[in-house]
Amino acid sequence: MATVGAGPSETRAARGDASSRRALVMSCSVHALHDGYADLLYVLLPLWQLEFRLGYAAIGALRAVYIGLMAGLQVPSSLAAQRGSNVLILSVGTALAATGYLVAGASTGFVVLVLALAIGGIGSSAQHPIGSSVVAQAYEGQQSRAALGTYNFAGDLGKMAFPLTTAWLVSRLPWRTTVSLVGLAGFAMAIAIPFLLRGTHVGRAAQPKSAVPEAASRGGEKSARHAHGISTSSFRLLFAIGVLDTATRMGFLTYLPFLLRGKGAPISTIGLALSLVFAGGAAGKLVCGFLGARLGVLSTVLLTEGLTAAGILALLPLRLHPGLALLPLIGIALNGTSSVLYGTVPELVSEERRQRAFGMFYTGTIGAGAVSPAIYGLFGDALGVKATMILVAGVVLLTLPLAWLLNPTLRQLQANDGANATAASC
Repeated sequence: MATVGAGPSETRAARGDASSRRALVMSCSVHALHDGYADLLYVLLPLWQLEFRLGYAAIGALRAVYIGLMAGLQVPSSLAAQRGSNVLILSVGTALAATGYLVAGASTGFVVLVLALAIGGIGSSAQHPIGSSVVAQAYEGQQSRAALGTYNFAGDLGKMAFPLTTAWLVSRLPWRTTVSLVGLAGFAMAIAIPFLLRGTHVGRAAQPKSAVPEAASRGGEKSARHAHGISTSSFRLLFAIGVLDTATRMGFLTYLPFLLRGKGAPISTIGLALSLVFAGGAAGKLVCGFLGARLGVLSTVLLTEGLTAAGILALLPLRLHPGLALLPLIGIALNGTSSVLYGTVPELVSEERRQRAFGMFYTGTIGAGAVSPAIYGLFGDALGVKATMILVAGVVLLTLPLAWLLNPTLRQLQANDGANATAASC
């Protein structure tokens, strides 16, 4: 009598599921750390402004050093992973980011602080293209979209935890000690990465495929080529929306602490305020991920970007405590768009181009996040923080016509997917 049990195929599937989950855990953990590293700068900038007597343009330039290098090295980091190892690049990059914070904690002047942020930015450049590609490689189809949503949500958890924890520690310890502790946490993660990825199949980047699937029909190949031609221009539209969306988000977050300080907020309250924004942002990414699937990219972008502009303008005249109550709602709209945008990237590019596409997308969006605070800072020095916030609210509305232009292509791709699914079932 045959023994009832799992066959070889079921065993391999179970191992594959476990490997995918571990890859997702690793990517989410590293994403939380690096996003936390980037966004706890919002808590530290007011402290550095007082210590080094900086203007708003200099504050924006400080953040531009970190974010600019992180953005500019996204594609090189992606290419290095393709030629080498995802594990090695992620681990070394995380260790470099941690080193940046250790140097910042030991800084004795503005120049050393700039150097520290440069080191941290170089280290953080590896995480986004490699982490998102690892998740997309570990999961396919609809599972990939859900896994990428989880990956993005993990980044928001880091954004909530690091500013709040840092603000709490700064109220009890010197900021240099606090920053050094943050750096040590990064070294612990760098050591953990190889262990989290051990036994998975995502150590290397996905390689280009040499042939089309045997099951593809001539009509399917023609449709795929047609869709790829459309997706090139559509990717540019998606890229432009992402750039403007990120420029708005980073501009608002960089100068929000100074707006709140003008309303009488201490550093601990500023940390709480940022966590409220990021908590709303985390919820927004989850909610907008579902909205994007049900309503489409166009309707979701129109809703979130419109609410972002309205929320920023409503915040300006409010006193401190009513303003704090509004921040989670602003966060939902402010961060919700990105979940839809990142989840759309795999739909517009082929699998073998996916890692490079993520690298390009993150380069542009994070690059916009690096440059925009410095540009907005020039207006801040000349016109004040409130006028700068009004400008930020106006820029986000530029995404609306771009989303309108992108919508026909996304509808066509959705129709093609439905036709392919129907043909496969026949």
